[in-house]
Amino acid sequence: MDTGRLKMEEFQLVHELDANSLRKRTESKDKRTGDSDTDEGEIKIMNMDDAELEIDFIGFHISLVNAYRRIILAEVATMAIEKVYMYNNTSIVQDEVLAHRLGLVPLKVDPRFFEFRNKDETEWGAQDSVKYELKVRCCKNPQAGPDETNPDVMYSNRKVLSSQLKWIPLGNQTDIFKEASMQPLHDDILLAKMNKGHEINLEAYAVKGLGSDHAKFQPGLCWYRMLPEVELTREVEGEEADLLQKCFSPGVIDIVTTSEVYVESQSALKSHEILEEAVSIMIGKCDLLLAEIDKHMEMET
Repeated sequence: MDTGRLKMEEFQLVHELDANSLRKRTESKDKRTGDSDTDEGEIKIMNMDDAELEIDFIGFHISLVNAYRRIILAEVATMAIEKVYMYNNTSIVQDEVLAHRLGLVPLKVDPRFFEFRNKDETEWGAQDSVKYELKVRCCKNPQAGPDETNPDVMYSNRKVLSSQLKWIPLGNQTDIFKEASMQPLHDDILLAKMNKGHEINLEAYAVKGLGSDHAKFQPGLCWYRMLPEVELTREVEGEEADLLQKCFSPGVIDIVTTSEVYVESQSALKSHEILEEAVSIMIGKCDLLLAEIDKHMEMET
């Protein structure tokens, strides 16, 4: 037998392994092994920290995975700057552009401590709002040398960064929150560049919102990819097995997973907390659907 070449037609590439096909496979395996324990699916946490989460969903239909992705992007609440009062802005950045940049600055503020703001409300309350202040003026740096040509050294406040946003407590917020937990998530986000004499003076208010209303309220990023399964249609042994293994990247032959989900946090919520919120929302949706079905059945009877 010529073992120098293998025909890939001898193997089957399965792009999706749903719960039904997994159940059939498990039942077939149980008949051979005598094992009656049939799990329909499995979830493996491959990597997790405060910023990133990677999970393998094994044996679940892709629609379930995509539902979690959509919930994370559209229905997990976060805090973001919604209203900006511009008192003075002599920089080259237009008022509306600067306000838009402020709205996209991720905040450390935990949204679970706040309520959704009523659109008809005119006052900024401690229970639904967070106030920030930005007062900067670009002036000559007295410590710069006479031969200095770098404008970032020649002038103070040449670059306006997110770290210069100052939290102004509303009501009793100082009794509940620490200042460190109310700052922007990143201190080095560039908001504007100014020259000598330029000044920015504004107030900004952050509120609780959903990604379905505006992308600035999205808690982070979430995506998935299908991981195909390579199913052998005949036994491969000896040299053929070694050759087949070399045809793929390390570990591919052993892969049975179908979906790999990534959650990347860009907000105060940790990566696993974003998924927990999505699961809670999904449970609520399922409960509501079941309640509506029961209600409909009762009306028909």
